[in-house]
Amino acid sequence: MSETHSLVVLGGSAAGLGIAHSFLKHIEPELKKLGQTYHVYIVDSSTHFFWNTGSPRSLASATLLPVDKLFAPIADGFKQYEPSLYTIIHGTAESWDVAGRTVTIKLANGDDTQTLSYYALVLATGLRTPSPATSLHGDFVITKAAIENLGQKLASATSIIIAGGGPTGVETAGEVGHFLNGSAGWFSYRPANPKAKVTLVTNANKLLPVLSEARARTAETYLNYVGVDVVYNLSVVSSTIGADGKTTVDLSNGQQWTADVYIPAWGAKPNSQYVPADLKNDAGYVKTNGTTLRVDAAGPRVYVAGDVGNYSRGGFHNLYSALPVLVANIKHDLLAAALSDQPDAKAEAPPERLFVRNDSETQAVPIGPRGVGAVHGWPFPSFLIWLVKGRDFMIGNIPITVNGDILKRVM
Repeated sequence: MSETHSLVVLGGSAAGLGIAHSFLKHIEPELKKLGQTYHVYIVDSSTHFFWNTGSPRSLASATLLPVDKLFAPIADGFKQYEPSLYTIIHGTAESWDVAGRTVTIKLANGDDTQTLSYYALVLATGLRTPSPATSLHGDFVITKAAIENLGQKLASATSIIIAGGGPTGVETAGEVGHFLNGSAGWFSYRPANPKAKVTLVTNANKLLPVLSEARARTAETYLNYVGVDVVYNLSVVSSTIGADGKTTVDLSNGQQWTADVYIPAWGAKPNSQYVPADLKNDAGYVKTNGTTLRVDAAGPRVYVAGDVGNYSRGGFHNLYSALPVLVANIKHDLLAAALSDQPDAKAEAPPERLFVRNDSETQAVPIGPRGVGAVHGWPFPSFLIWLVKGRDFMIGNIPITVNGDILKRVM
């Protein structure tokens, strides 16, 4: 019987699930023909996949988008495979022994740990935002409760501060403003009878760094239409919740503001605390070969998928253009290693593929009933942004992400 090789995938987000499904569907069968036995370990802090794209609408109104619709059990997507091929581990990567080629996992059911040896390793642990309402901070029940709690507070709020001028902050402000205040009528720039004062604070001099100045200005106009004011060149230094439930924020200009609700939507950081310091850049992102998506300094068969790496500036378009490259290179490496043990085999490893970073102006940002965006620098009409993304925040992609079928669109 041949040795069983372990492919360890750290992270159950879209990136990690994409790699695990691609391996089980397309790579493992070819390795099996060469007498190679593999087992995939999928490690995530949550038992459920979280569609964080939809959190701005769900936290604004559970009626418009019930929070339960944002989650799906990771295990359900893998029932299509033989149980002997994979194991799903509910836990968090705690440390990584590069020389020993092991990762230690802190299990979610207590203080126990589990150490996994790997033949191949994929780092797909993603990003973490300050608020558990917009990213996982452990199991999905924490995020679910955070979204529900914010929704309950927002229902009666008359003052709201949102910090962050990126897509999450702008989309959240747009959803909250539209739900509470409605939208401006014809020949008007503000809602007629706003219920709440909504303020979006950003430390930059424009909104949405990926988009042009003109589209950023349009974004501010659309926010004004739903009763949101934007304040530039100002950041939140700290926040304190008082006995009355209101939040006081300390600002970079020395002022203090108090509001019924404060939502931090800035400062996303990579989940890379388990990665040795010499394999990360100053911002904590894993140093990744920008063309092959390998972590060259970590030895053979170590790869990065998604936002934890420094190979792109993130976003769906970069993720789904990177996944086919990464899958091809994993397939190349594993088949080449298998064939090296069989010099008489009448087969060749497939060629490598190279990733090309895309820093074009590509982004779609719903803002209430409108939206701004561009594709490769070309304008993305407001009504199309609503139709494609703003209508339901693309929750139809959840089941096909969990079961791997979304890869049929990009592979």
